[in-house]
Amino acid sequence: MTEIFKMFRVTVAESEKIMQSVNEPHAHNFEELIIGSKGQLEHFIDFSSKLIDAPFISFVTQGKIHRVKPLVKDGECDMWVLRFKSEFIAETTFSLYASFHDKANINMQSNQCFEKLDILCKMIYDEYIQESPDLSVIRQLLSALFTIIESERRKLNLDNDESKKIQSSTFKNFLRLLEEHYKDSKDVNFYAEKLFMTSRNLNLICQNILQQSVSEIIETRKLTEAKNLLMTTDKNVAEIGYELGFNEKTYFTHSFKRKAGMTPTEFRDEMQKLLS
Repeated sequence: MTEIFKMFRVTVAESEKIMQSVNEPHAHNFEELIIGSKGQLEHFIDFSSKLIDAPFISFVTQGKIHRVKPLVKDGECDMWVLRFKSEFIAETTFSLYASFHDKANINMQSNQCFEKLDILCKMIYDEYIQESPDLSVIRQLLSALFTIIESERRKLNLDNDESKKIQSSTFKNFLRLLEEHYKDSKDVNFYAEKLFMTSRNLNLICQNILQQSVSEIIETRKLTEAKNLLMTTDKNVAEIGYELGFNEKTYFTHSFKRKAGMTPTEFRDEMQKLLS
């Protein structure tokens, strides 16, 4: 996907079209949220296949191997599909990883909650289909959408396994600290000490949840914010690099290109083309 944000609706006709197409397990370079109010979802993820009845929420992080098949049930199928790059709502994306890393699919119980989600999805879609959609409006509505989902998720009390609960709690606390300090030059030991644990154990938890070391997650968070600033501000490359703890522009440019495959300037030019 080249767009920063994309949204569509899966109805009965679209479901039948997808079922007739080639649909192999794959990974993608964007985050994907599926909100299903009618029908079923056959979801292959984490090396197993699950069949989920609506109403459900499914969130798949970029890079995770999966395959979805939206299915008709009782003659009905109605699902919103929202796809976005992680930098689109950088401050929210990382917290989603903590909530959904081992539970990509969540069966919902509250019809009232789904009514709110559907209203928000319609508002997002109405803005998205405008000739010149306001991405800041979409970003705010998307953040509100995830706030409601997380609130409902907490009510369901999904973290019953004690070891998973401890790991998830530690990871969430690490991400909270990361949001406060990622612009500073803080290393693994800093976060481990703040969490009263060894750097080895913190690395093990991060590897288990995100398949990344602490250092890689810090670097990814910096890159995500760099993309966000390049896309939403007029700050020059040196200013953005300095704001993110890079004292030299060349080092920032090298790090950015190594992770993103292009220089900060090339990324900004690419985003301006897409947004125009």
